[in-house]
Amino acid sequence: MSITVIQQGISDTIQDTGRYGYQHLGINPGGAMDRIAMAVANSLTGNSAGEAVIELHFPAGRYLFETAAIIALSGADFGAAVNNIPVPVNKPVYVPAAATLSFTRLHAGARCYLAVRHGFALTPWLGSCSTHLKVAMGGFAGRALHKGDRIALNNTQLLLPGAQLKILPWTAGTQSLYNHAAIRILPGSCWQLPDEASRQQLLTGSFRIAQHSDRMGFRLNGPAMHTLRKEEQLSAGVCRGAIQLLPDGQLIILMADHQTTGGYPLIAHIITADIPALAQRQPGQSIQFSAVTGETAEELLWQQEKQLRYLQHACRLRLEKWLLQYEAHRS
Repeated sequence: MSITVIQQGISDTIQDTGRYGYQHLGINPGGAMDRIAMAVANSLTGNSAGEAVIELHFPAGRYLFETAAIIALSGADFGAAVNNIPVPVNKPVYVPAAATLSFTRLHAGARCYLAVRHGFALTPWLGSCSTHLKVAMGGFAGRALHKGDRIALNNTQLLLPGAQLKILPWTAGTQSLYNHAAIRILPGSCWQLPDEASRQQLLTGSFRIAQHSDRMGFRLNGPAMHTLRKEEQLSAGVCRGAIQLLPDGQLIILMADHQTTGGYPLIAHIITADIPALAQRQPGQSIQFSAVTGETAEELLWQQEKQLRYLQHACRLRLEKWLLQYEAHRS
């Protein structure tokens, strides 16, 4: 029971929530860039929110399902199709054996997540199945997926013999889970280092994501920021969402594959609730920032997590009911 890569994507990797507790050893957490899309795709298939998924970038690969499976896609819309029949994001889909999943066109977003019911049969490394490309560990052989790779699936008991492609009749609403306005930030330890005009520019200006941005970090192009003084910074631990000020006055936002320590001034942090929205921005797109309090950031994250839990329970109930009805109809 497996799926086979029949055409390699630009950077398709196995990801989950990441591995934490090892930064002191130089191992960053990694994990999915968009934790919301990962959780939604998993919820639609009845998996736990943190089950390993395939993170796809466009152009994405083509996949042959050697066995029937229930899948879901969430996040970016890459014009997915099963045997050339369009399938939408944010809906569970029953894929019959010998079917091919392909991605035809970039409609919106930057990263799409493919979840399969019961998940992939993988061996965790340090408690996570996320791919760590730097040390070639985790995921599938510690690397991006290549043509010819066969990714084993866990035990799939809920197969529907003889069934054709089915798009199940419910949708996960995700609009309210993402921030579609300015990306919200908290002041960092070096917030006072830039001069007042530069701090105001950060909160009122517009920045463009540079073309060479990736899973390690999003470099921003915008007016150069100026500091009140020149001072050396000691290297310290850093985390996803940290906004660092580079020597040329430009900014970089650390993302999933960020280094474990950094010495550039830390002027602000993206709030956790807004990192998924940022992860779906493409190079060349512009972003703006707005400041919030720590209390607001905590409340926004709590509300987001509450919605995800409600969604997970609702999707599981709908899927279980549909499967019971299908079995009753067959018998």
